[in-house]
Amino acid sequence: MTLEATLSALYPDHLKRLVAAYVAVLERHALDAVVLHGGTAQKRTLADDQYWPIRPTPHFQHWVPLAEPDAAVVVEASGRAWVARVAVTSFWEHPFEPEGRHWEASLAQRPLARWSDLAEQLPKGRLAFVGDDLAAAAELSIAQRNGAALVADLDALRVYKTPYEKACLREANRRAALGHQAVLDAFARGAESELDLHLAYLGATGQDDPETPYKNIVALGPHAATLHHVSYGRHRAPRGARPETLLLDAGSTCMGYCSDITRTFFRDARGASASVFAELLGGMEALQKTLCAEVRVGTPYEALHDRSHALLGELLARCGVVQSAERAVDEGVTRAFYPHGLGHSLGLQCHDVGCALLKPRGENPFLRNTSVIAPDQVFTIEPGLYFIESLLKPMREAAPSGLVDWQLVDALTPFGGIRIEDDVVVTDDPARPIDNLTRPFLPDGAKVLS
Repeated sequence: MTLEATLSALYPDHLKRLVAAYVAVLERHALDAVVLHGGTAQKRTLADDQYWPIRPTPHFQHWVPLAEPDAAVVVEASGRAWVARVAVTSFWEHPFEPEGRHWEASLAQRPLARWSDLAEQLPKGRLAFVGDDLAAAAELSIAQRNGAALVADLDALRVYKTPYEKACLREANRRAALGHQAVLDAFARGAESELDLHLAYLGATGQDDPETPYKNIVALGPHAATLHHVSYGRHRAPRGARPETLLLDAGSTCMGYCSDITRTFFRDARGASASVFAELLGGMEALQKTLCAEVRVGTPYEALHDRSHALLGELLARCGVVQSAERAVDEGVTRAFYPHGLGHSLGLQCHDVGCALLKPRGENPFLRNTSVIAPDQVFTIEPGLYFIESLLKPMREAAPSGLVDWQLVDALTPFGGIRIEDDVVVTDDPARPIDNLTRPFLPDGAKVLS
């Protein structure tokens, strides 16, 4: 079955669930309708007349996969929902064609000559507006704009994914896998720069920068220790140059839904320090798979994050980086090597909403998922291990009782770091707690290349 056929079969139920959920939210807030604005083109700077391609607002994109200016979904308390689309007359630019038309048979459309014409078609009564462009709300004389309580209730509707959404997320993983494989092949051949590898990824996925969920992180060698490295190097390192680590964190989109995948590879591993790094790489692969296997409904995600630090402590001790796994965790050493959270919710936003309503404990400041794991959640599992001097320096100066082998750390620092990331769907089947969306397309999270 084609993707379009699959989504055509799944979308009507997705729409039915959305309508019922929105009607309940409108009733809770005593609203007669809500206008979900798709977005307005934003200038690159105030100094010129160039515009960024539209990044649709996620509340709008929850209903339709459109990326065009001044489109809106109107949801009425009666249960009627429809799409308003302004005719595009500009001869300078044209919006992206809709990625799919599977929704058109289920959701009514109303053409508009201009945005302000929508005011005449809205129901009377108490209206709310959700969107980035508050001037668009003013044109419709809607006073309630992005109310915090309303937005929070709408965000909550995106935590648990429908079968339609899961299909989009799976396809986003498949597309991203094409790019990851192309970059791995290019890296294995030798002389590519980070920019070359980035462009190879875009070419293989068939998606340009504005369509990707986030700017691709393409990091060679020491750059792998910069968690969001996007200032790509332009030089081409000769084959055999040291060090030769590649960390690729890159995703794709499908109908607005994101994938977020990280793979780490190492080539021509020679010498004592390279052998240790290769051992760490294999250990991180096993660690990440263990964490995926330990996802359980009813477990706080933060407990899984804590478990990742315990496992990392054991790996560091096994490879001789630290002398004691327990002390490495208790004294905060693992948090210097692994400063970010284990993962985050995933959906129409790469760091999706609804799963970080509670603050994490103080020692986990960057954890973006503090929910209790439940069926139909989608999130990432992405433990990391890095050699970041700004984080290691205070610990080095404190010299905690010979706990860390700093000579070995110095030898490993040129390799940068390791991150392995899969996207998973939580199921209600105890025998199969997750559906891993990534591994069927990219079975290896890390590999040492010959």
